[in-house]
Amino acid sequence: MSVTLSRVNASAATLSKNRTVGSVVPASGMCVTCVDGCIGMCEVGKSAYRGHEVIYPQPFGVITTAAEKTYPVDYSHFNIMGTVIGAHGVEADSDKAIFPAVNLEVVIGHDKGIKFRYPWIIPGIGSTNIAKNNWEGLAIGSALAGTGLTIGENVVGMDPEAVIKKGRVVDTVDLKRRVKLYQDHQREGCGAIIVQANIEDTRLGAQEYAVQELGVECVEMKWGQGAKDIGGEVKIKDLQKAQTLHERGYLVMPNPTDPDVIREFQRGAFKEFERHSRVGIVTEEGFAQRVEQLRQAGAKYVFLKTGAYRPSDLARALVFASKYGIDLLTVDGAGGGTGMSPWRMMNEWGVPPVYLHSLLHQYASRLAAKGARLPALAVAGGFAFEDQIFKGLALGAPYVKLVGMARAPIAAAMVGKTIGLAIGSGDMLVYIERFGNSKDEIFVTAGALRKELGNDAFEKLPTGALGLYTYYERLAQGLRQLMAGSRKFGLEHIAREDIAALTREAAAISGIPYITDIDQAEAARILDG
Repeated sequence: MSVTLSRVNASAATLSKNRTVGSVVPASGMCVTCVDGCIGMCEVGKSAYRGHEVIYPQPFGVITTAAEKTYPVDYSHFNIMGTVIGAHGVEADSDKAIFPAVNLEVVIGHDKGIKFRYPWIIPGIGSTNIAKNNWEGLAIGSALAGTGLTIGENVVGMDPEAVIKKGRVVDTVDLKRRVKLYQDHQREGCGAIIVQANIEDTRLGAQEYAVQELGVECVEMKWGQGAKDIGGEVKIKDLQKAQTLHERGYLVMPNPTDPDVIREFQRGAFKEFERHSRVGIVTEEGFAQRVEQLRQAGAKYVFLKTGAYRPSDLARALVFASKYGIDLLTVDGAGGGTGMSPWRMMNEWGVPPVYLHSLLHQYASRLAAKGARLPALAVAGGFAFEDQIFKGLALGAPYVKLVGMARAPIAAAMVGKTIGLAIGSGDMLVYIERFGNSKDEIFVTAGALRKELGNDAFEKLPTGALGLYTYYERLAQGLRQLMAGSRKFGLEHIAREDIAALTREAAAISGIPYITDIDQAEAARILDG
């Protein structure tokens, strides 16, 4: 049976579409009949007049994007297994084994010094407009919930108000704001704000600045992400800003200091410059040296994030993390992004989540069997709901402690912000006004938060933060219910046998038994008395 996995040549992501919608060639995505005289609505046609601009999802700055490719195996190909007997982590008593009793706290770090109230983290939201414009909601919501939030790459370099002397940052506005928003709303020491760095950030000394001047304890080295295997990109509409970034050492295309390019931009031949980051070249010597530099600078915890690279690079990341005492390794599977990843790359590059996370478990088990110290592991790649979180933790048990999510939390923060704007304008959206016209009426967590924080503090909360906090509250209750159904009342009790594969292929890739193969010995024992 032939199955088409990719959608090509026409997508909402590139604002393109086919003329013959119902008749498309599966291999190329082109219309079955390509007609002379067509204005070029498809991706091929649009590329004929906008060229490289069509490589990237559009409109830039107000969207997050994820691949449309259907992978042969994904997390929906597993089901969660419940049981009617016993309880792990609480007394097997119907009055005590209730889902509100499930403990979702997770502790990580070499000294067990980082505590999250919930087992998830936002793993790297950087210099894109979509991140900057929603940072209030993301930072305050994450801090109130007691979860982790990572400030991604290029924030310092992209800050027009950053003060850079002799190639090193000595002051910032944007990074300082992002860190402070989180720190000012952190409760009882739960959660963590993490500052990530790519090669440009490292050259600028962004992490040293964050640790020594802003009181950041957690820093993260970045090898990559699941959306792309090149450095980060953004688009720049302002000529002066493009020139500033060029001066700071970024690759800006076309060259904003070229007089011919300046004239072309000013006459409107193109409206945006592209700013690209360089790709890092990993060596063990360089990795070890950088870890030591960060610790000497005062970093208390050092993390590593890697993307959907080939299996040997995953093995390399895990071994380096083990050997040099990394506190958290995040492994991001192919398919999604929060910035300007090339659209075809996002769809066609890298190892998809279930495949990559299965390899991660295999490699971690192999190292553990040799007695190696393992870092806490986090998995990322399209997670959005509590069932997916459960499956990610189960597939990687007992090594995976956290699930990374970015697009879904951003969506929650954006919706919360939009509702706040509607409340402020008095023009409530029809879909929302059935719940009310105020924060207290619309956001179901408002009453409890107002009581916890007090009236003054609650009134100052941006609705983007309420949106994220409320979304997290839903995830937490949903995850508790699923765990209670599996009779697992603490995260440390989640195991690989808590999920079953629905296809033979999913079973072969993951090592999780096929659904009718599980419990065979136990079932035989019961049947035979």
